[in-house]
Amino acid sequence: MELAIIAHDGKKAEMVNFLMQNFDKLKNNDVQIIATGTTGSFVEKTGLKVQKMLSGPHGGDAQIAARVAEGKTNMVFFFRDPLDRHPHEPDIAMLMRLCDVWNVPLATNPATASLLIDHLG
Repeated sequence: MELAIIAHDGKKAEMVNFLMQNFDKLKNNDVQIIATGTTGSFVEKTGLKVQKMLSGPHGGDAQIAARVAEGKTNMVFFFRDPLDRHPHEPDIAMLMRLCDVWNVPLATNPATASLLIDHLG
């Protein structure tokens, strides 16, 4: 099961906290984690293994969107900062659209991510 992890700068600490709270669920359910570059560096600090893509503004969101379209990524946790502007907004919109097209669960906040992670086991 491949899980993509992405967090805007203002949400990276929140993502790390969420991952730490759910460390055992992620470790025990054989979840393979991919992440955008900078977020991936934060994920590594939790002790979870992660495959890092490019950073979001340099194409990482688009790389993950491609994996969604290819059927490789099964779930996406993208903690977005809705109060900040992002220069790579077209890539973000594409990722979210492809999650809808391919029926891939997408959590944009910890409450939704908690509901999804509870179904892992």
